[in-house]
Amino acid sequence: MEPEIAYILTACTLAIFGYVGYKSSSDWEMDGDSYLSARGTQGWQRIGLSLFASGMGVWVLLGPSEVAYYGGFWDVMGYAVSASTPFLLLAYVGPMIRDQLPGGVTLADYARLRLGRPMQVYVGLISILYMFTFLFAEFTAIGRAMNQLAGMDPLVPMVMVGAVTAAYTAYGGLPASLATDRVQAWAIGLLVTTLLLFLFGTDIGQLVDDAKSYNPGGYEATWSLGSMSYMGSFESGLALVVAITAAEMFSQGNWQRAYASEDDEALQRGAILAAALVFPLVFVMGVMGTVAAGQGGVADPSVAFFHLVGGSSTVVVAAFIVLVVSLVCSSTDTLQNAIVASVSRDISDSSMGVPYSRAATVMLIPLAIYLATGPTILGFEFDAWSVFGIFLFADMLAAATVAPVLLTLWGGVSSRGALLGCLAGLASVALYGLVEPPADSAFFMYLIHPTGGAIPAAEGGLTNLWPFVAAILGSSTVTVAGSYALPDE
Repeated sequence: MEPEIAYILTACTLAIFGYVGYKSSSDWEMDGDSYLSARGTQGWQRIGLSLFASGMGVWVLLGPSEVAYYGGFWDVMGYAVSASTPFLLLAYVGPMIRDQLPGGVTLADYARLRLGRPMQVYVGLISILYMFTFLFAEFTAIGRAMNQLAGMDPLVPMVMVGAVTAAYTAYGGLPASLATDRVQAWAIGLLVTTLLLFLFGTDIGQLVDDAKSYNPGGYEATWSLGSMSYMGSFESGLALVVAITAAEMFSQGNWQRAYASEDDEALQRGAILAAALVFPLVFVMGVMGTVAAGQGGVADPSVAFFHLVGGSSTVVVAAFIVLVVSLVCSSTDTLQNAIVASVSRDISDSSMGVPYSRAATVMLIPLAIYLATGPTILGFEFDAWSVFGIFLFADMLAAATVAPVLLTLWGGVSSRGALLGCLAGLASVALYGLVEPPADSAFFMYLIHPTGGAIPAAEGGLTNLWPFVAAILGSSTVTVAGSYALPDE
């Protein structure tokens, strides 16, 4: 497809979302609470579609394919399960937190209620770091995807998406994001349908053979990563479930939607609907990545899926461009408003009004796009890691923090014990590095690169389970022990 046509399709799709976002929020009387929470206004179907759409992103076209390329079947299964479990956990703990703090917006609001202001700031900072990492990773992903699909200059779609989503999100806040989520959810549904037709409309036997036959390039082995019978990557798949479930608890967009639900039943049913929609999409995308690898591999594993659609007709490519834009908008508008919610509620202690929140929404975009272009800052190359690697870094920070916060639901946890538990979670990962040193790196490198090396060797799998287990067990143990030793007065 000619890049000019791709630019036009992108602009038209963004115009539709911009109009929907503006129109839906223009009738709201936009005070600070409505802007950040749209409290109690959404039924379960709307919550389900919004959670589904906001949880998706261009990563679904890149991440599962890369996981499949390196990890095979069990990593694919783990990634698909890990995309669903955060919504199931939200369905379980969300009503508890809503009941204890009816006027909240973020998870850090609840942390303040139970653990005090210092813990609110700590959780808020972890959340902002995780969500902002997610945000610039999404811009990185849209640049790669559009360049692979239509030869577009990666910076152009980044700027187009950033400008439009910032405009309607800054104006309409969470109500605008909720409205566009519904349109984007249907668009993503078309992607699922297209993928299923693509999968079953070809020689299914050949697809299975391609997936099962794949071995990583450069390794001589009798096993196949693509085969279900090879269990070497099972631990890696389980690591994805642990890591991503922990991290998604700090995605404040989920908690905003928990408070936007009209009641607990709407939240629970909506979260279950989102989980049911997410699983097949991520699983199919991962399987297709394994198929692409089995057909000969690709130079960049994160675009393995596009290896399969590269020879498709112009109409198919056009449809995917529209859907890629839908995917990136569904996540970036959520992240923009969620980051602003954390800054407003958790860092500034609710001192920011709507005008300042709007300004902060716009200011996020230039920095996110700059990081997405792959600069080198103080010797650190932002393009040296894959999109998946960026997520893993944020996941590790979240894994060390989630248990101390959620343990407060069952009482007995003190503020000092929880803070010590968070620090112990990070220390436990470094301690694991002393016991089982990472490949060719310092013991503390598991904190920022949980694979322990660039590409796993013949054992299979992309992610090391045990640093995440160490983070959760270490933080849980010290939280409980510290709470007994240092109870709140």
